[in-house]
Amino acid sequence: MSTGENEQGLRKIIDLSRLMSLVLLGLHFYFYCYNAFKQWHLVNALTGRLLLNLQNTGLFTSLSYSKSASLLFLLISLLGADGKKEPGKNPRSSISGLIFGILLFYADVLLLDLPVSMMGRAVAYMLCSVIGFLLILSFGLKLNRHIRIQFSGDIFNADNETFPQEERLLDNEYSFSFQAKYQLNGEQRCSYVNIINPFRGLLITGSPGAGKSWFIILPMIKQQLQKGYTMFIYDFKYDDLSKAAYNWLCRYEKNFVHKPFFYSINFDDLRCSHRCNPLQPEGMADITDAIESARSILLGLNRDWITKQGDFFVESPINYVTAIIWYLRKYEDGRFCTLPHVIELMQAEYKELLPVLNSQPEIEVFVNPFITAYQNKATDQLEGQVASAKIGMARLSSPQLYWVLSGNDFTLDINNPYEPKLLCLGNNPEKKTIYGAVLSLYISRLLRSINKKGKLKCSLVFDEFPTIVVNNVDDLIATARSNKVATTLAMQDFSQLKKDYGKHAEVITDICANVISGQVSGDTAKSLSERFGKILQQRETISVNRQDTSTSYAQHLENAVPASKISSLSSGQFVGVVGDNPDERISLKMFHAEIINDAVEMSKELASFKPIPQVYDITEQEIMDNYFQVKYDVRNILDKEIAALIKQQKSGNGHA
Repeated sequence: MSTGENEQGLRKIIDLSRLMSLVLLGLHFYFYCYNAFKQWHLVNALTGRLLLNLQNTGLFTSLSYSKSASLLFLLISLLGADGKKEPGKNPRSSISGLIFGILLFYADVLLLDLPVSMMGRAVAYMLCSVIGFLLILSFGLKLNRHIRIQFSGDIFNADNETFPQEERLLDNEYSFSFQAKYQLNGEQRCSYVNIINPFRGLLITGSPGAGKSWFIILPMIKQQLQKGYTMFIYDFKYDDLSKAAYNWLCRYEKNFVHKPFFYSINFDDLRCSHRCNPLQPEGMADITDAIESARSILLGLNRDWITKQGDFFVESPINYVTAIIWYLRKYEDGRFCTLPHVIELMQAEYKELLPVLNSQPEIEVFVNPFITAYQNKATDQLEGQVASAKIGMARLSSPQLYWVLSGNDFTLDINNPYEPKLLCLGNNPEKKTIYGAVLSLYISRLLRSINKKGKLKCSLVFDEFPTIVVNNVDDLIATARSNKVATTLAMQDFSQLKKDYGKHAEVITDICANVISGQVSGDTAKSLSERFGKILQQRETISVNRQDTSTSYAQHLENAVPASKISSLSSGQFVGVVGDNPDERISLKMFHAEIINDAVEMSKELASFKPIPQVYDITEQEIMDNYFQVKYDVRNILDKEIAALIKQQKSGNGHA
């Protein structure tokens, strides 16, 4: 404690030490320059006996002993000297002066051998020693005023924000992992990012170029195929993921009990695309399937409807399309139940279409509001109810789309134990609005097919997830876990999801137990930083005043990965948190590491991949023939049903 008594006692000790230093130096001069003092008549019998006693102590057996003792007491006096503190100044000049003084203090022994008179040697020796002594005293006091504080060179607080991470490789029949390296207190260590339960949902975020596909998605697909996962891939930039998945499937097909099949949907190159009818009659068990299909296709065409579900002018078009889908499902046992036939049928005139739809008892309640509006000549209301659906569906009237959507090369139950499949749906960034709506329907039907018990383990990979509409995806993650369905959602930023999914976006991002994020910024970085939690970090406070320096240490709970750190991650660096199982606990769930990926080896592997094989050798004429066949089928249905209704009406009147 800094009290008056302590300061006074310290000052006395300093003065006594300095006095002892001077006394020892004076005795040194008197002992080794005794003959000079004798010529100066500064000796007597008493001093002679004193020198004899000093010689017996052994202190003066060598020149350096007594001088070193004097220097020692001088340095002790300097340790407790007070002075105005000067933090931040360079003490180099003071150190240089101190070293020069010490050299001068000891180098003067050479003066005792000078070829001059004895008194001349004594005067030069004592003068040089005194000058060295004064230099040591002067520069020692200056050096004491300097404060050498070891301020941290870690200006970004990187070392303080490190924390232990999982260094074990955890493996089970469903898991996949990524080898990584991380920093802990300035030391680089090896670690693993273990996704031991992918069925709890995996959320991947990262701005363009953060390395989501290269470091996370592609290695994940490879590992899952190695472990016999059936798989669905939404490939936004076809065929970036699909080509790799196809080649890995060919390599690891022996890991499946039954040989897996590869299918892809690609609207740009029909030769490499399979054909599949998402409205297959076998998958339409009841009218709720028709409702779900209608909702998926219309929400995909009108993204702003996602936030307006429940509104009259949103639900009315959905009911209208539902009625048409279910009518085709029941007509001739679903022979014409395809999306192209739905598109063409809903473009028919109301006076023809409404009576035909009303002939099916199960959809009378769906059609009744439209019939009422038509009979009451409320044309504006009727158009308001269905025009948005008709206009949106008309955008899908394309020979290429009709070709793919009207075939039946495969079913959507990709996790069928006896017919495992890898299905890739390809989109095109330039046509994402049109293609996305159709792909939404595929995904909706696929989810209802796979989310059942007794199936194989299955992985759903959505690249650029906000570009597609998947209705009730939060329910999928919550309920499909027990059916071994692993869902991976990749996106660039949470704001993309909020723009299209509204209030459901927060539910989707919060429900995933596994989160991996590359560089993101803004609200996404803040949200992730809060999700990752806090760790104890040490804080050092240094206070400098005129007389002394005080340092205090404290520990505070701070964000383990601040938002600023997430927004400045380099490509390949990721932060996140993983989930665990009741029987496989992970105490260190959080990570901030650089994923290790052999870029050269992976580039060679990707370059060696075979292209996706051609499926059809078709001509433009065949595509157009299929297009007009759909139109002919719809016209034939209307003519046939209208004729049957007229005949029934006439027979009813005749009977009456």
